[in-house]
Amino acid sequence: MLELIEREAIYLYYYLDIQVRQLFWFYVLGTLLGSAISVFGKDQLKRLLTAQVGVSMGWLGLVIAALLGFASPICMYGTLPLVAALYHQGVRQDYLGCFMVASVLLNPQLIAYSLALGPTVFTLRIVTCLIMALAAGFLLRYCFKNKPFFNFTSFGPGRNNDTDPNLVMRYLKNVGRNLKATLPYFIVGMLLSALFSIHIPQDAIAQVLGKGNPMSILYAATLGVPLYMCGGGTIPILIMWLASGMSKAAAVAFMLSGPATKINNLAALKAVLGLKHFCYYLLFVVLSALILGFATHMLTLTVGL
Repeated sequence: MLELIEREAIYLYYYLDIQVRQLFWFYVLGTLLGSAISVFGKDQLKRLLTAQVGVSMGWLGLVIAALLGFASPICMYGTLPLVAALYHQGVRQDYLGCFMVASVLLNPQLIAYSLALGPTVFTLRIVTCLIMALAAGFLLRYCFKNKPFFNFTSFGPGRNNDTDPNLVMRYLKNVGRNLKATLPYFIVGMLLSALFSIHIPQDAIAQVLGKGNPMSILYAATLGVPLYMCGGGTIPILIMWLASGMSKAAAVAFMLSGPATKINNLAALKAVLGLKHFCYYLLFVVLSALILGFATHMLTLTVGL
């Protein structure tokens, strides 16, 4: 028994050491970048969105809103008060919906973390998240053109924690809050990944999530719901799965369904959508993950990604 525990500990240390070497600097970069934008760029993001009041720029406006959503490091509970304020200032709800979905799917920290997935999967993540955010804006523009989709009547202003008069201290405190919020999940993700590597055969992962299984995209989209803790926490798991034979199409489905159905995000969104529109949102997430996962599968067959 003691020998078994010692062997388990050795294997665990081995896989954790590999992951720390692979991911440490991506995690540091993401944390520092996210805090920098949160402290020094939050007001600029708000001004850029406000500049779109009463302006219709077609798809370009949706692209701008999506890119601003990707650049926003604020969590959903911080994003909603901002979006509520912009809504009451007259910013179009298709732009706001596009911004919110983009913000749910990606942020500066997660973009930096995702570099560890390699250039192909990283590019697929950026492109498919952009397509999903644009699709959300497009649907709001044409399906809710003359009726509201959001209900911000009971949503008060959010709390601003970046108030220290010393800019350096303000930044360092933000970094500390980021570490407190994400590091536990990042560690849990590495532990889960190491345990999966030890106890789940690579052949089993390839069989369930690999190219040879026509249901792999559906399985990955489904797994994204319970396994998605935070962006950083899923990167080690994805790296291990991809190395074990997970298809890129399944990875795309997982990367779309996971953040969009993270429990904290769902609780916040339910507060401003109501039951009916919340169900629309869930249906949109599931269909988007499956469609974009299948599109990635077809692209892989065509160009051999």
